[in-house]
Amino acid sequence: MESSSKGLLTQVTQFWNLLDDLAESNPESYEKFIQQQLKEGKQLCAAPEPQLCLQTRILKPKEKILFINLCQWKRIPAPQSATHPVPLRVGRPEDMSETSDVYTVIDVAYHPDVLQAAEKDQVKKDQLIQMAMKCIEEKLQFTLSNSYHVTKFRIKGSVHRMKQNLMGIQTDSTDLREKMRKELTLEQIRSSTVSNSDQFPQLLLPKDEVSSKTRCLIEEISSTEIEVEMKRPAYELKIVADQNEKPLKIELKVELPGINSVSHCDLSVSEDDLLIEVSEYRLHLNLPESVDTEMTTAKFIKEKATLIVTMPLV
Repeated sequence: MESSSKGLLTQVTQFWNLLDDLAESNPESYEKFIQQQLKEGKQLCAAPEPQLCLQTRILKPKEKILFINLCQWKRIPAPQSATHPVPLRVGRPEDMSETSDVYTVIDVAYHPDVLQAAEKDQVKKDQLIQMAMKCIEEKLQFTLSNSYHVTKFRIKGSVHRMKQNLMGIQTDSTDLREKMRKELTLEQIRSSTVSNSDQFPQLLLPKDEVSSKTRCLIEEISSTEIEVEMKRPAYELKIVADQNEKPLKIELKVELPGINSVSHCDLSVSEDDLLIEVSEYRLHLNLPESVDTEMTTAKFIKEKATLIVTMPLV
């Protein structure tokens, strides 16, 4: 182990010496190289994004509704060629509830090129879906129904929850950037695209069917398994339009009897869904239009125990 560490340290030293020489002898190439590394580092730091959501059923070990969020993530390697396996990552299953309905959500991530290619070809899309379901069965020891349908919403649960599930982030963004930078340096030295290939199960699509290219307002939270029964609060959701009847924003009013401070409210808003958890209340809504999360505002009217969320449309 000690000799291995010394060898790696030697390689790192040689690597930085080469960069120093390049900076002196060819500043233009050095600048181009650094900019390329910054670009690739930014891609590695990019979070997964929702693409589409499927609904099916878990048959065993316990029958339950299952939602599978198919996400695109640049950290997942693209397949090397049409004949190589297609890498994917399967997140841990999370049980959730709305009113009395309990269901499971599982997040699955592919490289963006893979999903974008499948978006143009229904056969490829079906195969990627079947691949994801097969991998879930093998990894989690589930038996799934063979039937499924694509939902009208792109993701079940909040986007923040999905990102935490797939990325496993328990540190702040500074720590994350430092971690990514270290991984990038090691990749340069080892000439490898993945530092630990075991993290990405490899499944193979049929040769002739694979493409070779293929703010938080109050506090962002992670949806976890509900241990106690949560009440669904009364709410009113409406789309506000201008004089020409052009939709401008979504306004949501939520009645929270017994709540007397905004500090008790946990709110998470993504482009197409919203989650509120406070005391014994829980409300998760799929939004009818895409909203601008950066311009979304929330205020709490103490006298009426009412939370008002205003979400401008994109």
